[in-house]
Amino acid sequence: MEMRTVKLLFRLFSGVDTETETEYVPIVEMAVTEVEKMLKEGADRSDIRLCYISAALANYRYRQIICGQDRTEVTYAGKMSRAEHDISLEYAEKMFRDYVHLCEDIIVSSDFVFMAFGTEGGCGNA
Repeated sequence: MEMRTVKLLFRLFSGVDTETETEYVPIVEMAVTEVEKMLKEGADRSDIRLCYISAALANYRYRQIICGQDRTEVTYAGKMSRAEHDISLEYAEKMFRDYVHLCEDIIVSSDFVFMAFGTEGGCGNA
């Protein structure tokens, strides 16, 4: 897996540039490690899909962090609703699930806790 490609895709998915905002690099590195642990024996580690699933997982983890912080933001028009954060987390989860499905021939995905639960919820509904 090419870390540079994963970081580029993470930037595309999240809007976060890991070159200038280096505090998010550990999230990307952790996601790559998680995906490497999911690989089936004999899977091709150079498969480009692994970069996409790693970036999608990093985006999901990033959204979890953002969602866990103060969930209202002051904007020009007022405050952002909590539901907007929930939607971004749900979208990140759906994107990750799509990549899991795309990679099901080279990964084992049963280790992910959120895969076992329903899709209802969001960051405020535990």
